[in-house]
Amino acid sequence: MSAVAVRMQGMSKRFPGVIALDHVDLEVRRGEVMALVGENGAGKSTLLKILAGMYTPDAGVVEVGGEVVQLGSPRLSQAHGIAVIHQELNLAPHLSVAENIWVGREPRTRLRTVDFGRMRADSVALLRELGIRQDPDALVGSLSIARQQMVEIAKALSADAGIVVMDEPTSSVTEDEVDVLLDIVRRLRDRGVAVIYVSHRLREIFDVADRITVLRDGRNVGEVLQTSASSPAEVVNRMVGRDIDQVFGHRLEAVPEEPPVLEVRGLRSGPRVKDVSFDVRAGEILGVAGLVGAGRSESARAVFGMEPVEAGEILLDGTPVHWQGPMEAIAAGVALVPEDRKGSALFLDLPVSVNIVSACPQRVSRVGWLSSDREQGLSREYAERLNLRTNALRQPVRSLSGGNQQKAVLARWLATNPRVLLLDEPTRGVDMGAKEEIYGLMRTIAATGVAIVMISSELNEVLGMSDRVVVLREGRVAGELSGDEMSERAVMSLATGVHERGVA
Repeated sequence: MSAVAVRMQGMSKRFPGVIALDHVDLEVRRGEVMALVGENGAGKSTLLKILAGMYTPDAGVVEVGGEVVQLGSPRLSQAHGIAVIHQELNLAPHLSVAENIWVGREPRTRLRTVDFGRMRADSVALLRELGIRQDPDALVGSLSIARQQMVEIAKALSADAGIVVMDEPTSSVTEDEVDVLLDIVRRLRDRGVAVIYVSHRLREIFDVADRITVLRDGRNVGEVLQTSASSPAEVVNRMVGRDIDQVFGHRLEAVPEEPPVLEVRGLRSGPRVKDVSFDVRAGEILGVAGLVGAGRSESARAVFGMEPVEAGEILLDGTPVHWQGPMEAIAAGVALVPEDRKGSALFLDLPVSVNIVSACPQRVSRVGWLSSDREQGLSREYAERLNLRTNALRQPVRSLSGGNQQKAVLARWLATNPRVLLLDEPTRGVDMGAKEEIYGLMRTIAATGVAIVMISSELNEVLGMSDRVVVLREGRVAGELSGDEMSERAVMSLATGVHERGVA
C-alpha cells in the first residue's frame, strides 16, 4: 500500500450560523486519485480552502508526509508541496505559457537576468512529460480553458507539488478536451502524485478515481468507497441520502400510443449527422445516448434550425417542416437548451429577467414597446415556478450558481410555451441537489404534455430519466431501447459497436 501523502483528521469549521465542517476526515495516498464528491454546501470547498491555507480550521489535524503541519497561508501550503487548481484559474493572460509556469521562480543566468532559453527548454520538457503538445511561447490568454488547465497542472509540477487538488477541472471544457485532461490526471498518478479530484460528473469520477470520499452536510458519509467496487447509484444515494430511483422519479408505464409530436427521418447534416431517425410523443422523455462525436448535439441543432438539413425529413404533428433558422422553430413550438450554457445560452452580463424573457418578446411588449412591468411579471412567474434562487431579477445572470443559471435557461424556453423541448446536457456543471431539481422539473414539464428529447453523456442520467433511449454511433442510429432492455451494458454495446461476441 502506498504511503499516505496527506491526512486530514477531525476537520471542523464554523461560520456565523453555519457548521461548514463537522469532524471530517480525508486521507490520500501517493500515486492515488481520490474523488471528493457532495452537493453544494456539503463542505468540499471549505475542506479544500483549509488545505490551500486560505482557512484555518477550528479543530483537527493536517499531516503531510506523516508530519503534522500548520497551513496558515497559501504560501505555507505551497511550501509543503500542495497545489490547488481552482475553477477560476490563477494565470496571467498577457504572459506566455513558459512565463506562467515559472512565474516567481524563473531560472537565472550568471548575471542574474532571466534565462529565457532555459525556461523555454524546461517548459517543453515538462509539457512533453505530461503528454501536452503546446507552444511554450503562446500567450495564455489565447488558449482554451482546457489548455489553461494544463498550464496550471504543469505549473504545479514545476514547483514539485506532491499533492494536486483539482476543483471541477472540466466544468468549462468541451467533451473532446475532457478525455485529454483525464489522461493527464492518470499521468500525475503514475508519477506518484496524490490527486484530489472534485467533480459533479460521475462518469469522470468512475473513469479516473481510485477511491471516493463522499461528504453530506459537512460530514463524511460512511466509509471511503473503492471505485471499482462501487457504482454511480451508490454514490448518488450517499450524496443525497435517498435511493437513486427517488432522485430520477418514475418513468411512464407505457409509451403513449398517440402519433408522435416530432418525427425525424433519415436526417443528414454536416460531417457528423449521417442518418438519424427518431420520434417523440407528448409527455414522453426520449433519451439520446452515444460517445463523443456520435452526432448527438449536431442532430439537435439541425432539428432546431441551427444547422442545415442536407437530407431527410423533420415532421411536426405529421407535417413536414423546413425551418430556415431557429426563429421559425421557436414559432412552431420547438425549443433547445444547448450544452454550452455560458457560451451559447445566456447573456451573462444582462439581468436574470432579460434572460428569461429574451425568447418571447411578444409576451412582454405592448404595441411594439417593451413593458418593464410585463418583463418583471413574466420573469418572476417563471423564476418562482422553477424555484430559481435569486435575490433580484435585475442582477446579472453570471452571478448565479450553475444550477440557477440552468434554471434561467429552462425558464426562458418554458416561457415560449414549447411543444417540443430539446435538452442537450441539461445538468452539466451543476451539483447533485440542482440536478435533482432539474429532474423534477423535467418530469413536471413532460406531465403537461411537452415532448422532451434529452441528450446526456451520463449513463445513469439517461437510464434514470428516459422512457426510451436512442443510441447514436458515428452519425447513425445504432439502436433503440425501452423497458427492461435499458441497461448500461446495452447502451455501451450499441454506442461502441462491441458486443460480448465481438464487433457489431
